[in-house]
Amino acid sequence: MSQESTTPEEPLSGPPAVPERTPKPAGTTGPGSGDPLDPLEALGASVDDAFAHVSEETPEGGGPYAERPAEPPLPPLPPSPPAQEPAYDVAAAGAPEIATWEPEGSRSGRGPSTRSTEFPAREAAARARTESSGAGPAPAPAPAPAPAPAAAEVPEPAAALTADRLLEPRVRPPAGGWRLWLYRATLGRVNVGDSDAERLRRVTAHRIAVPLGEGTRYVPVLSRKGGVGKTTVTTLLGMALAQGREDRVIALDANPDRGTLSDRSPGKARHTARQLVQNRFMVDSFTKLSSYAAREGSRLDVLASDPDPHVALAFDDADYRAVTDLLSKYYSIVLTDSGTGMVHSVMKGTLEKAHAVVLVSGASVDEARLASETLSWLEAHGREDLAARAIVVINQSLHNGRAVNVGEIEAHFRTRAAHVVRLPYDPHLAEGSRVDLSLLQPATRDAAYELAALVVDSLRD
Repeated sequence: MSQESTTPEEPLSGPPAVPERTPKPAGTTGPGSGDPLDPLEALGASVDDAFAHVSEETPEGGGPYAERPAEPPLPPLPPSPPAQEPAYDVAAAGAPEIATWEPEGSRSGRGPSTRSTEFPAREAAARARTESSGAGPAPAPAPAPAPAPAAAEVPEPAAALTADRLLEPRVRPPAGGWRLWLYRATLGRVNVGDSDAERLRRVTAHRIAVPLGEGTRYVPVLSRKGGVGKTTVTTLLGMALAQGREDRVIALDANPDRGTLSDRSPGKARHTARQLVQNRFMVDSFTKLSSYAAREGSRLDVLASDPDPHVALAFDDADYRAVTDLLSKYYSIVLTDSGTGMVHSVMKGTLEKAHAVVLVSGASVDEARLASETLSWLEAHGREDLAARAIVVINQSLHNGRAVNVGEIEAHFRTRAAHVVRLPYDPHLAEGSRVDLSLLQPATRDAAYELAALVVDSLRD
């Protein structure tokens, strides 16, 4: 076999060059030629035939790597008809099918199914099948019941037209202090409101003004020792109640001795309780009754006792009952400035009519002990209810300077009475003259209003 000449390699710009081969004469190769067929030559011959076939089908300048012209786009497929769901037999199923929801873009290609378009068609198909089967048309649904007639509006009473309903809410300026100054300096644009102390005063005023209903309430002011400020406490309590309430309040001086209630209260008394007893059958109106009471500079009416001690001794239990029966026709609260001690001519009727009691104690050892014994006396004489609901006032107006632990006195009475009020020292009260609430110190005035609120709370129970 002759050696074939090799040719240098060329860059691939088309089909690979096929080296020319010298054909052998026929009969020199192949079966029966005596020259066995070389396997490599047979493989090369088949490769040459394959390249020759590719060269015949490929146009000039092309090749297996040449770009072919773009094929024309396929025609669009005709739209497929919507999927027909099998008719739903409502009569056979007995209940409507629950519509399902599939999100848009899912494989089923459906969005949310609407019952308004599908379900009536199903019902119509089921109705047609039912009629064709001879069962007759489906019964019509029962008509909905007629709506009940609207109830007639109830006419509102005249009391429904309140100021809170008809008027716009107004902004309340602060009561005083730097808050009021700031409100005025900013022409009302900055309102920080009232302080906590002022808000507590308003709550106390609301408690005092609560109505008590029908009937007259009797509240005696008691003490077993003179000089502890019983008359002063009665005046403060009466003025606080009269100022904060809309009904009438009167204070009765029932001291068998020379009482000083009219001296501590505003106004000048022209008549006494004894004279009212004598003329009680001629008093048939509040106008006539008011002429016996002192009422100047305050809404509190005061019925004074006789200045002559010999005449005052004649004011007994029967007189007290007659006066209080007359006062019950025109007053809602009757305060009684009782005499010193617990055993005198007026005390029996005073305790029988009492709805609540105020017990006054001084800020000393003996005064506190006597006040505590007064509660024991009430319990021993069948008035445990008054002792349990009693309001104890610790009066510090004497200001004697003795080192007495007032806190211990207060703690003792809290174990025996319902409430304890501490009345601080006040220069205006220490004068012993007529009482003016506007001249009191704020702490003393707050204590008086708190005492009045506690009395009203006790009368409501």
